[in-house]
Amino acid sequence: VVGMLKDPTFEWRTISGEPDDIQSMYMNYIIPLAAIPAVAMFLGLTIIGVPFIGRLSFITALATAIVLYLQTLIAPLVAAIVIEQLAPRFSSSGSTVDALKLVAYASTPVWIGSVIYLIIYLTPLMIVPIIFAVYLFYLGLPPMLKTHPNNVVPFMLVSFLAIVVVNIFLRLLLWVFGLPQYGI
Repeated sequence: VVGMLKDPTFEWRTISGEPDDIQSMYMNYIIPLAAIPAVAMFLGLTIIGVPFIGRLSFITALATAIVLYLQTLIAPLVAAIVIEQLAPRFSSSGSTVDALKLVAYASTPVWIGSVIYLIIYLTPLMIVPIIFAVYLFYLGLPPMLKTHPNNVVPFMLVSFLAIVVVNIFLRLLLWVFGLPQYGI
């Protein structure tokens, strides 16, 4: 985590050479970091509260945190599959694991920055870690998916749109099933 935030270029080269699989990525990186937004959201909703509503009940806050955690666990894999499928269109190559590593490690600042959910009023400040995540994704495309420098920006933009669509789709599913949701 620290390496990704301090020296991402070096860290991407290291990560690209590490043998990983989907299970180890989830067990060693995604599951622990994805818990940060859920825990912060739970605490923020029960201690500080929501503007114009106030503090939420324990059950509502817990349900919201669980839903957020599940969404945060599902989204990286779905995004990785989509990015892997897009890769050949940008003269890139890589496996689902490579794409998952790209998505997961690029998401590091968003997961760490989500401690801001402790104070729900400050949620708009999440734009800062999101911008840094986009930058990390940009740096990670060449080493992770062997993307030619001329294709990095177009691939990054299409991937970003795909990730946004995946997250919107997951949110719509939550809405259809009537599950609570807050945050970004």
